[in-house]
Amino acid sequence: MPSIAVLMPAAGASRRFHDKNYKKPFAPLAGKAVWLHSAEKFLAHKGVEQLIIAVAAEDREEFDRRFGANIAFLDITICSGGNERAESIRNGLALVRDDIDLVAVHDAARPCLAEKSIDEVFSAAEQHGAAILATPVASTLKRVDEAQQVQATVDRNGLWATQTPQVFSRELLVRAYSAGSAKGATDDAVLVEALGEPVVVVEGSPLNLKITTRADLRLAEQILKVLPKPKGAVGNPFADDDMWR
Repeated sequence: MPSIAVLMPAAGASRRFHDKNYKKPFAPLAGKAVWLHSAEKFLAHKGVEQLIIAVAAEDREEFDRRFGANIAFLDITICSGGNERAESIRNGLALVRDDIDLVAVHDAARPCLAEKSIDEVFSAAEQHGAAILATPVASTLKRVDEAQQVQATVDRNGLWATQTPQVFSRELLVRAYSAGSAKGATDDAVLVEALGEPVVVVEGSPLNLKITTRADLRLAEQILKVLPKPKGAVGNPFADDDMWR
Protein backbone atom coordinates (compact mmCIF):
# COMPACT_ATOMS: atom_id res chain seq x y z
CA MET A 1 0.00 0.00 0.00
CA PRO A 2 1.33 3.48 -0.83
CA SER A 3 2.10 5.95 1.93
CA ILE A 4 -0.36 8.86 1.92
CA ALA A 5 -0.35 12.40 3.26
CA VAL A 6 -3.59 14.34 3.61
CA LEU A 7 -3.71 18.14 3.27
CA MET A 8 -6.79 19.83 4.72
CA PRO A 9 -7.23 23.54 3.91
CA ALA A 10 -9.17 25.30 6.69
CA ALA A 11 -8.07 28.90 6.20
CA GLY A 12 -11.00 30.30 4.22
CA ALA A 13 -13.04 33.30 5.30
CA SER A 14 -16.37 31.38 5.50
CA ARG A 15 -18.22 34.42 4.17
CA ARG A 16 -21.42 32.49 3.39
CA PHE A 17 -21.53 30.77 6.77
CA HIS A 18 -22.73 33.89 8.61
CA ASP A 19 -21.72 32.94 12.14
CA LYS A 20 -20.05 35.51 14.37
CA ASN A 21 -18.56 32.83 16.65
CA TYR A 22 -17.18 30.21 14.25
CA LYS A 23 -15.76 29.73 10.81
CA LYS A 24 -17.33 26.66 9.25
CA PRO A 25 -14.45 24.17 9.79
CA PHE A 26 -14.43 24.98 13.51
CA ALA A 27 -18.19 24.97 14.14
CA PRO A 28 -19.57 22.27 16.46
CA LEU A 29 -21.19 19.30 14.74
CA ALA A 30 -22.48 16.25 16.63
CA GLY A 31 -20.18 16.84 19.60
CA LYS A 32 -16.98 17.85 17.86
CA ALA A 33 -15.67 20.41 15.37
CA VAL A 34 -16.43 19.93 11.68
CA TRP A 35 -12.73 19.62 10.81
CA LEU A 36 -12.26 16.86 13.39
CA HIS A 37 -14.93 14.73 11.75
CA SER A 38 -13.08 15.18 8.44
CA ALA A 39 -9.65 14.44 9.92
CA GLU A 40 -10.73 11.30 11.76
CA LYS A 41 -12.02 9.75 8.53
CA PHE A 42 -8.42 9.69 7.27
CA LEU A 43 -6.62 8.98 10.52
CA ALA A 44 -8.57 5.71 10.69
CA HIS A 45 -7.14 4.65 7.30
CA LYS A 46 -4.06 2.42 7.49
CA GLY A 47 -2.40 4.07 4.46
CA VAL A 48 -2.44 7.62 5.87
CA GLU A 49 0.88 8.45 7.52
CA GLN A 50 0.68 12.25 7.69
CA LEU A 51 -2.16 14.75 8.10
CA ILE A 52 -1.59 18.49 7.68
CA ILE A 53 -4.20 21.18 8.29
CA ALA A 54 -3.81 24.76 7.04
CA VAL A 55 -5.07 27.42 9.46
CA ALA A 56 -5.18 31.18 8.86
CA ALA A 57 -2.75 33.26 10.91
CA GLU A 58 -5.67 35.21 12.39
CA ASP A 59 -7.21 31.97 13.71
CA ARG A 60 -4.06 30.24 14.94
CA GLU A 61 -4.09 31.39 18.57
CA GLU A 62 -7.75 30.48 19.08
CA PHE A 63 -7.29 27.22 17.16
CA ASP A 64 -4.40 26.19 19.40
CA ARG A 65 -6.39 27.08 22.52
CA ARG A 66 -9.44 25.08 21.50
CA PHE A 67 -7.82 22.14 19.74
CA GLY A 68 -4.28 21.85 21.06
CA ALA A 69 -5.08 18.62 22.91
CA ASN A 70 -6.65 17.09 19.79
CA ILE A 71 -3.65 18.06 17.66
CA ALA A 72 -1.16 16.51 20.07
CA PHE A 73 -3.17 13.32 20.61
CA LEU A 74 -3.84 12.74 16.91
CA ASP A 75 -0.33 13.77 15.78
CA ILE A 76 -1.56 16.36 13.27
CA THR A 77 0.73 18.99 11.70
CA ILE A 78 -0.40 22.61 11.40
CA CYS A 79 0.73 24.88 8.58
CA SER A 80 0.06 28.51 7.79
CA GLY A 81 -2.97 29.14 5.62
CA GLY A 82 -2.75 31.61 2.75
CA ASN A 83 -5.01 34.32 1.40
CA GLU A 84 -6.07 31.87 -1.31
CA ARG A 85 -6.64 28.12 -1.19
CA ALA A 86 -3.69 27.44 -3.51
CA GLU A 87 -1.31 29.21 -1.14
CA SER A 88 -2.50 27.00 1.72
CA ILE A 89 -1.87 23.89 -0.37
CA ARG A 90 1.60 25.08 -1.34
CA ASN A 91 2.43 25.67 2.33
CA GLY A 92 1.16 22.20 3.21
CA LEU A 93 3.08 20.54 0.37
CA ALA A 94 6.31 21.98 1.74
CA LEU A 95 5.76 19.91 4.90
CA VAL A 96 4.97 16.60 3.19
CA ARG A 97 7.63 14.01 3.92
CA ASP A 98 9.90 12.86 1.10
CA ASP A 99 8.89 9.22 1.59
CA ILE A 100 5.19 9.94 0.92
CA ASP A 101 3.81 8.42 -2.31
CA LEU A 102 0.37 10.04 -2.64
CA VAL A 103 -1.03 13.37 -1.46
CA ALA A 104 -4.76 13.76 -0.87
CA VAL A 105 -6.33 17.20 -0.61
CA HIS A 106 -9.60 17.28 1.30
CA ASP A 107 -11.79 20.19 2.34
CA ALA A 108 -11.81 20.51 6.13
CA ALA A 109 -15.51 21.40 5.79
CA ARG A 110 -16.48 18.01 4.23
CA PRO A 111 -17.15 15.89 7.32
CA CYS A 112 -19.49 13.29 5.74
CA LEU A 113 -17.01 11.31 3.66
CA ALA A 114 -17.59 7.54 3.53
CA GLU A 115 -14.75 5.06 4.02
CA LYS A 116 -15.72 3.36 0.75
CA SER A 117 -15.10 6.57 -1.20
CA ILE A 118 -11.71 7.03 0.44
CA ASP A 119 -10.66 3.50 -0.48
CA GLU A 120 -11.83 3.86 -4.08
CA VAL A 121 -10.20 7.22 -4.80
CA PHE A 122 -6.94 6.14 -3.10
CA SER A 123 -6.88 2.98 -5.22
CA ALA A 124 -7.54 4.92 -8.44
CA ALA A 125 -4.78 7.43 -7.64
CA GLU A 126 -2.32 4.63 -6.93
CA GLN A 127 -3.12 3.11 -10.32
CA HIS A 128 -3.36 6.27 -12.46
CA GLY A 129 -1.41 8.96 -10.58
CA ALA A 130 -4.36 11.38 -10.28
CA ALA A 131 -7.94 10.71 -9.17
CA ILE A 132 -10.79 12.81 -7.84
CA LEU A 133 -14.24 12.19 -6.40
CA ALA A 134 -17.14 13.69 -8.35
CA THR A 135 -20.84 13.15 -8.98
CA PRO A 136 -22.69 13.43 -12.31
CA VAL A 137 -24.78 16.59 -12.57
CA ALA A 138 -28.45 15.65 -12.32
CA SER A 139 -30.15 19.04 -12.32
CA THR A 140 -30.89 21.27 -15.30
CA LEU A 141 -28.28 24.03 -15.42
CA LYS A 142 -29.00 27.68 -16.22
CA ARG A 143 -26.50 30.44 -16.94
CA VAL A 144 -27.78 33.58 -15.16
CA ASP A 145 -26.66 37.20 -15.40
CA GLU A 146 -26.18 39.73 -12.59
CA ALA A 147 -29.86 40.68 -12.76
CA GLN A 148 -30.79 37.04 -12.03
CA GLN A 149 -32.18 36.57 -15.52
CA VAL A 150 -31.61 33.32 -17.40
CA GLN A 151 -29.26 33.73 -20.34
CA ALA A 152 -28.96 30.11 -21.44
CA THR A 153 -29.64 26.51 -20.52
CA VAL A 154 -26.40 24.55 -20.28
CA ASP A 155 -26.18 21.01 -21.59
CA ARG A 156 -25.44 18.86 -18.53
CA ASN A 157 -24.37 15.83 -20.59
CA GLY A 158 -20.90 14.80 -19.45
CA LEU A 159 -20.79 17.35 -16.61
CA TRP A 160 -19.68 16.23 -13.15
CA ALA A 161 -19.55 18.18 -9.88
CA THR A 162 -16.19 17.73 -8.19
CA GLN A 163 -15.70 16.81 -4.56
CA THR A 164 -12.74 16.02 -2.35
CA PRO A 165 -10.53 14.23 -1.65
CA GLN A 166 -8.53 14.80 -4.79
CA VAL A 167 -5.51 12.50 -4.76
CA PHE A 168 -2.25 12.70 -6.71
CA SER A 169 1.22 11.28 -6.73
CA ARG A 170 3.35 13.60 -4.62
CA GLU A 171 5.71 14.31 -7.52
CA LEU A 172 2.82 15.21 -9.83
CA LEU A 173 1.14 17.59 -7.40
CA VAL A 174 4.42 19.32 -6.58
CA ARG A 175 5.09 19.72 -10.30
CA ALA A 176 1.59 21.10 -10.89
CA TYR A 177 2.02 23.74 -8.20
CA SER A 178 5.50 24.62 -9.47
CA ALA A 179 4.49 24.98 -13.12
CA GLY A 180 2.84 28.39 -12.91
CA SER A 181 0.36 30.60 -11.13
CA ALA A 182 -2.43 28.82 -9.26
CA LYS A 183 -4.20 32.09 -8.51
CA GLY A 184 -7.95 31.63 -8.60
CA ALA A 185 -7.77 27.83 -8.84
CA THR A 186 -10.73 26.32 -7.00
CA ASP A 187 -9.37 22.79 -7.00
CA ASP A 188 -6.10 20.96 -7.53
CA ALA A 189 -7.10 18.84 -10.49
CA VAL A 190 -7.24 21.88 -12.77
CA LEU A 191 -3.51 22.44 -12.22
CA VAL A 192 -2.73 18.83 -13.04
CA GLU A 193 -4.95 19.05 -16.14
CA ALA A 194 -2.95 22.12 -17.23
CA LEU A 195 0.15 19.90 -17.39
CA GLY A 196 -1.66 17.66 -19.87
CA GLU A 197 -1.79 14.83 -17.33
CA PRO A 198 -4.91 12.63 -17.15
CA VAL A 199 -7.16 12.81 -14.09
CA VAL A 200 -9.47 9.87 -13.38
CA VAL A 201 -12.93 10.50 -11.94
CA VAL A 202 -14.27 8.20 -9.23
CA GLU A 203 -18.00 8.51 -8.62
CA GLY A 204 -18.60 9.88 -5.16
CA SER A 205 -21.76 10.29 -3.11
CA PRO A 206 -24.20 13.21 -2.76
CA LEU A 207 -23.83 12.63 0.99
CA ASN A 208 -20.25 13.94 0.80
CA LEU A 209 -21.58 17.38 1.66
CA LYS A 210 -19.43 20.48 1.90
CA ILE A 211 -20.54 22.73 4.76
CA THR A 212 -21.23 26.16 3.28
CA THR A 213 -24.12 27.61 5.32
CA ARG A 214 -25.35 27.01 8.85
CA ALA A 215 -28.29 25.05 7.47
CA ASP A 216 -25.79 22.50 6.12
CA LEU A 217 -24.83 21.60 9.69
CA ARG A 218 -28.28 20.20 10.37
CA LEU A 219 -28.14 18.09 7.23
CA ALA A 220 -24.61 16.91 8.01
CA GLU A 221 -25.65 15.79 11.48
CA GLN A 222 -28.31 13.53 9.98
CA ILE A 223 -25.88 12.16 7.39
CA LEU A 224 -23.33 11.29 10.08
CA LYS A 225 -25.95 9.20 11.84
CA VAL A 226 -26.36 6.89 8.84
CA LEU A 227 -22.73 6.66 7.69
CA PRO A 228 -20.91 3.48 8.76
CA LYS A 229 -18.22 4.05 11.36
CA PRO A 230 -14.72 3.75 9.84
CA LYS A 231 -12.95 0.48 10.65
CA GLY A 232 -10.22 1.05 13.19
CA ALA A 233 -11.55 4.51 14.05
CA VAL A 234 -9.14 6.57 16.13
CA GLY A 235 -10.32 7.16 19.68
CA ASN A 236 -10.07 10.73 20.90
CA PRO A 237 -10.60 11.53 24.58
CA PHE A 238 -10.90 15.24 23.80
CA ALA A 239 -13.65 15.00 21.14
CA ASP A 240 -16.53 15.87 23.47
CA ASP A 241 -14.86 18.23 25.91
CA ASP A 242 -15.78 21.83 26.66
CA MET A 243 -13.87 23.27 23.71
CA TRP A 244 -16.86 25.48 22.82
CA ARG A 245 -16.79 27.58 26.00
